[in-house]
Amino acid sequence: MLTKNIDLSKKRILITGAAGFIGANLVIELMKRYPECQILGIDNVNNYYDVGIKEYRLDRIAEAAQYDDQFELVRGSIADRDIVDRMFAEFKPEVVVNLAAQAGVRYSIENPDAYMESNMIGFYNILEACRHTYDNANNEGGADSTYSGVQHLVYASSSSVYGSNKKIPYSVDDKVDNPVSLYAATKKSNELLAHAYSKLYGIPSTGLRFFTVYGPAGRPDMAYFGFTNKLIKGETIKIFNYGNCKRDFTFVDDIVEGVINVMQVTPAENDNGARYKVYNIGNNDPVNLLDFVDILQQELISAGVLPSDYDFEGHKELVPMQLGDVEITYADVTALQEDFGFKPSTSLRDGLRAFAKWYKEYYRI
Repeated sequence: MLTKNIDLSKKRILITGAAGFIGANLVIELMKRYPECQILGIDNVNNYYDVGIKEYRLDRIAEAAQYDDQFELVRGSIADRDIVDRMFAEFKPEVVVNLAAQAGVRYSIENPDAYMESNMIGFYNILEACRHTYDNANNEGGADSTYSGVQHLVYASSSSVYGSNKKIPYSVDDKVDNPVSLYAATKKSNELLAHAYSKLYGIPSTGLRFFTVYGPAGRPDMAYFGFTNKLIKGETIKIFNYGNCKRDFTFVDDIVEGVINVMQVTPAENDNGARYKVYNIGNNDPVNLLDFVDILQQELISAGVLPSDYDFEGHKELVPMQLGDVEITYADVTALQEDFGFKPSTSLRDGLRAFAKWYKEYYRI
């Protein structure tokens, strides 16, 4: 196991995408564990999906804060260079976690501009801001006299970078040069940019390839949430590739635990002289979509979201593979286990049960 070399207890931490699914859960957990840390979040709170859920998450953050200025939110986009530069100049973050991104494989086919703006220009702005924290470190005394710049940049990549990789499970040592969606291409580009900036400017950076994150207050565009919405309305759910897809579903609490572990360890130099590392964070247990739907329906009935006599078979439609999708995602988490002694462990049933209970309460069913 690696030795932790960053103490988060009193750190200034910048989290982009703080109103997002992973971002909000990360903020809450950090405030619980490290009450003396200060967290600055940024999120443009856009309407890609129900803004009410994002505001709900922000309310949960406010409830979890242990003192007034433990968390502050900037409502803006990381694609706005002036906002990003001002945040870095005033807050002087010591750890940066970049989770802000336009998500979704299918939406990238419909609206590519959103992906180039947030995932490419936005990430570039974060890298440039991190780089220039070293320019101003230890200059002229005052507030900068004890600030040595960003100690660690952790950023979200995606299992989508593996594309149609035939080798299973997906390993961080595999080549990922054949993305099958624009979204995947932007995430692979993030990894390449982070490596270049680490090599050129010494930014210690770690990329995290997340595998199908789910849980309470998640993204409504994800299958488990979208299926539930449709079933509630009596609509038909479409199961792609005729049900012959498998996904490595990862509960959000496991993702957060992995992120916090990684935040505390800056990577050593690799063979190219860059302080750079990439990890998979997945459940290491892919589930067939038809089995997934079966478990989901059981938990929705158990939670009282749907009646016990609901006709699920009458509301299922098996359809061909969607453009940009892949047949299987399956995380090899060997590196994560070896370096941190951690592996996601929440079962799909337990995770969907937590989601179903939240859904019932949130929508007051």
